[in-house]
Amino acid sequence: MVRLTLDLIARNNNHLRNRKDETITQYLKRITHVNFSNKHIDCLDDLSACRNLTVLYLYDNNIREIRSLGFLTSLTHLYLQNNCISCIDSLSGLKRLEKLYLGGNYLTVIEGLEGLEELRELHIESQKIPPGEKLLFDPRTLHSLSKSLSVLNISNNSIDELKELSVLGNISQLVAVDNHLNDIKDLEFVLRKWPRLWRMDLTGNPICQKPKYRDKVIVISKTLEILDGKEIKEMARQFLLNWKASKDARKKSKEENTADRLVFQQLYGFDHPQAILPTQYQNQKYIEKDKPKYFLMAQMPSDPKPSHLQKTLAKRTIDISEDIRQLAVKDPTSSLPGQDVLEPHLHSQVVL
Repeated sequence: MVRLTLDLIARNNNHLRNRKDETITQYLKRITHVNFSNKHIDCLDDLSACRNLTVLYLYDNNIREIRSLGFLTSLTHLYLQNNCISCIDSLSGLKRLEKLYLGGNYLTVIEGLEGLEELRELHIESQKIPPGEKLLFDPRTLHSLSKSLSVLNISNNSIDELKELSVLGNISQLVAVDNHLNDIKDLEFVLRKWPRLWRMDLTGNPICQKPKYRDKVIVISKTLEILDGKEIKEMARQFLLNWKASKDARKKSKEENTADRLVFQQLYGFDHPQAILPTQYQNQKYIEKDKPKYFLMAQMPSDPKPSHLQKTLAKRTIDISEDIRQLAVKDPTSSLPGQDVLEPHLHSQVVL
């Protein structure tokens, strides 16, 4: 077992001690960089005496706990890749930390980073997660990092969606290769929430096999410059945007034409012949209580005796007939208007 102590740091950096009269304590306060990568370190001693330490290299060791690092308030860069770390909730005291490297550990939940308001880069790729599980994120940590975090590496962590990461509105670079991302709608949702994203790498995800995946991503995110390691040409982007605009215009025109046909293509859908119902409601059962009320007002005869109107009409008919008869008696030729009447005394003079 190798324990990282202040004495070990002082002895390891003895060649940097140029002042002969400088004590170990004074030296520890002055140093800014410490490199103990790949030194078989198992545990860490209290390093708070290194007040001005800004960069600490501890990758490729066997470290399990990092509680003592929370007192290094001046630390800006912390390299802890490829260790045995399973919990990071003790780093909230690193108020000035800008870059945190934790790839290749045993983390299953990213939590306890609420105090890292200056963190710009978080590298948590390739965690040794149990089979069937995926890397999870504490919403409180994500909310705390939403304004500062710019670079996020979550590769090879069995992640199948990015929606919960949409709160990271300042993201400019996302590396999420070799995960289980498969939903283009989920990707579209987060891309619209990341207006500063200029580089994204999703190589090795099933979504990359979707038809026209690259074209769709370029159209959705107008700020992307590099996608899956390939530069996006501005000419190609403009072509795709024009194509999308033309497609949308055709779709809108088709929808408007369909709506117009629905308005004018109306059929009788009610039982009453004067009620017009659009075709889309033809098959619906007509509800009696909503049926329009139409009434035909007509007077029906209730007395078998002729009414006064009927008597008047009958009398008028008789009077007209009598007038015609009297006229025929006075002038027989007037009874056949428009015809020539032969006189009887002229028939005998006709020679055949």
